Amino acid sequence: MSLPAIQSRLISACKAAGRDPSDVTLIAVSKVQPLELVRAVLVEGQKVFGENYVQEAQGKWPDLRAEFGPLEVHMIGPLQTNKAKVAMDLFDAIHTLDRPSLATKLANLAQQRGSCPKLFIQINTGEEPQKAGVLPADTDAFIATARALDLPITGLMCIPPEGEDSTPHFNALAALAARNGLTGLSMGMSGDFEAAIAAGATHVRVGSAIFGARDYS
Repeated sequence: MSLPAIQSRLISACKAAGRDPSDVTLIAVSKVQPLELVRAVLVEGQKVFGENYVQEAQGKWPDLRAEFGPLEVHMIGPLQTNKAKVAMDLFDAIHTLDRPSLATKLANLAQQRGSCPKLFIQINTGEEPQKAGVLPADTDAFIATARALDLPITGLMCIPPEGEDSTPHFNALAALAARNGLTGLSMGMSGDFEAAIAAGATHVRVGSAIFGARDYS
């Protein structure tokens, strides 16, 4: 597919849901994508990107920002506590706050810097043992802990279990966010972002449908 095709699908999904397309941010997930493909999407006007790995983003985005001007780069992969400082300097938003130790680390760094990226708390809506994220039953308490640390919590994020209908997970995430007065919902990827928009997503993370399949070799 391509960026214009995805933008068109996003607009159509918003219209079908009775939503304003400007209320949904398209994050182009550029992890492990060749630089020439990322450049091509930048030339097409995309300004918001997602990365999974701190080191990869560190080697890519400072130069691209210098060349293309203001861009938003979002951390959407697991964040190791020992890479939190670099992540705070590099990313405009972190979507994977998922444990108390990381919350404490980010809070300490935010105090030192006087600023903090936007933060989304990752929720393990499928309660999958192999997957990161706060369990739904622990969400309210974790949000309260993060707020007590003065962290700027923008919203919640989820990755539904592979092979399952995503919609119940999106609806569950939306309910958790609403209950806690949060408006940001980072949910939906290449295969299900229209369903996420119908459920209230404010940020959708689309990679392969824009760039094509990733080559990890």
